[in-house]
Amino acid sequence: MNVSIVGAGYVGLVTGLCLADRGHRVTCVDIDAQRVAQLLKGSLPLYEAGLDELFARHLGKSFFPTVDLTRAVHESELTMIAVGTPLENGGINLQFVADASAAIGSALATKSAYHVVVVKSTVVPGTTDEVVCRILEQASGRKSGRDFGVGMNPEFLREGEAVGDFLKPDRIVLGGSDPRCLQTMDQLYAGFGDVPRIYTNARTAEMIKYASNALLATLISFSNEIGNLCAHAPGVDAVDVMQGVHLDRRITSLTSDGTRVTPGITAYLKSGCGFGGSCFPKDVGALIRWAYEHSRPVPILSAVVETNARQSSEVIRLLEKHFADLQGVRVAVLGLAFKPGTDDVRESPALRVIAELRRGGAEVTVYDPVARAAAPGLLGESIDYCESLPAAVQNADAVILLTAWPEFQRLPDVLEELSIAPVVVDGRRVLDKSRIARYEGIGLSRAPHSPAPGSAVALAVGPDPLVAGPSRDI
Repeated sequence: MNVSIVGAGYVGLVTGLCLADRGHRVTCVDIDAQRVAQLLKGSLPLYEAGLDELFARHLGKSFFPTVDLTRAVHESELTMIAVGTPLENGGINLQFVADASAAIGSALATKSAYHVVVVKSTVVPGTTDEVVCRILEQASGRKSGRDFGVGMNPEFLREGEAVGDFLKPDRIVLGGSDPRCLQTMDQLYAGFGDVPRIYTNARTAEMIKYASNALLATLISFSNEIGNLCAHAPGVDAVDVMQGVHLDRRITSLTSDGTRVTPGITAYLKSGCGFGGSCFPKDVGALIRWAYEHSRPVPILSAVVETNARQSSEVIRLLEKHFADLQGVRVAVLGLAFKPGTDDVRESPALRVIAELRRGGAEVTVYDPVARAAAPGLLGESIDYCESLPAAVQNADAVILLTAWPEFQRLPDVLEELSIAPVVVDGRRVLDKSRIARYEGIGLSRAPHSPAPGSAVALAVGPDPLVAGPSRDI
């Protein structure tokens, strides 16, 4: 199938190159001429594991970057909208979607053949029908369902694993305005085997994407609240607690031969420094605003966002246990990307932690093996950006790990070479705490004093600390 994609950002490039790898001819359109020129020269503007291989294989053969949207629409059977939908003033900004729809509509005005327009961008329920379809009809002078089809096909891509997620999806959701539109969309995925497919309307497809991301964000914030409670319960480690939770058969099931199957969702049931990236913060925030506008408040999702916003302070709290104040403290921050496998620093917990460190007067050094190019613009030139892990921690009073890059597993070995051991705050709980002399971790409390064997233990009974009396550990 000949496919055109409007938007050469993260979703557009991953979608386009993966579709090209499945045998389609893909034209990727972007209004940014500089970005298109960079692509034509063979350089990807972003990092995503495995994407560079697809790019090298298909550029100029089945994948064609361009600024000519009209020609791309005329020479394709289906156009995908894969532009950004940023959060603005607490709600979703649909300006890029509207602009893309108007441009596609203008192109359809001079095309006689039936064409399908598919929204790939994440948009709130009703956008495809009420915004995209309306603008397409106005700009083209044609009628949806008769002259062209309009559909919604959400993406479920995990940054760092997006290529595998697209080529081997766990589901394909197709929301179409009419049977012909759905049939055309279905043909796009003919080479994807027996993947479960949901055929529905556009509003349901839009909501499926939001519900999916909202659930995962909720699991993360739930795990972090449990972890923060564990940190105040002497002798408790959230890693052990969540391991016990994971063993529930309803989470990690047992096969007939007794083998335990650990699903990927357990990765969201671990305590850490919070979620970030281009999806969870934006999508949960947009859903909250959409719900408010429809007079349906969602207090659980509001709490998810509030818990996440506070989690960077938990990292700082652990650091401040070792210093009277942060003024002049040399802190090495390991990781800028919001997760490993990507250079995306949007809404990264590292940005919030670094901001708090700087407000406290700390001298910050940063190292990330991939995500560095955008850092000076976000953090300023006053930050010391290092080229290696050993260089980052060389003179540090403290080290904070915020991205679970595999390379950081070497940290205990690197620290053994230092004459003075820095405090290590493990914001992702990926390090072996037994190998680090001065270790602090999210969800980890100090062990209580153990009574001698056979001695009596007196239990002090007093008022409920959550109701009355001075604050204390619980």
